[in-house]
Amino acid sequence: MPITVDIDVMLARRKMSVGELADRVGITPANLAVLKNGRAKAVRFATLAALCEALDCQPGDLLRWEAEHPATR
Repeated sequence: MPITVDIDVMLARRKMSVGELADRVGITPANLAVLKNGRAKAVRFATLAALCEALDCQPGDLLRWEAEHPATR
């Protein structure tokens, strides 16, 4: 999938556990793991906003787009 999730990077920067983040955001650790591991098909804006608030970051710090196939020239 061309969208990469960097929640684990922000967790490390903030020295926060998955369980602590899940508690702060109000979702289960299992659902947070689905997001963190890139297995989610969608994320609600309310959840994204709660993640950004808990991690003191911007959406672009958590999600980034990468081309699936490198461009050939």
